[in-house]
Amino acid sequence: MTSIRDLLDESLAIGDRFELLLEERDGRLVADHPHASSPMDIAVVEGLEELDDRPPTEPVEVELLGRVVDGRIAGRVVAPGHEQTD
Repeated sequence: MTSIRDLLDESLAIGDRFELLLEERDGRLVADHPHASSPMDIAVVEGLEELDDRPPTEPVEVELLGRVVDGRIAGRVVAPGHEQTD
C-alpha cells in the first residue's frame, strides 16, 4: 500500500540529485524545485564549503534531504558545478 508520506516524498524528490542554479534570497542559497508538481522550493543548507562563489555562477549538483528549512526542502551540495569545455 502506498502511504501519503511516500507520495509526498516522490513529489518532492527526496534523496534525488539535480543540477541546480542557486541564487541568494533572504541570506540563504535557494533554487526553484525542478519538478513543477512540487509545492516547495529548495534551500541549500549543507555542503556550502564546496562552493567557491556564493551564489555560484554555474549550476551545482544538489541532493534533496528529508527535512524542511524556512518553508523549503533542505538540500546539500554534492559537487560543485561542472565546467563546460568547448
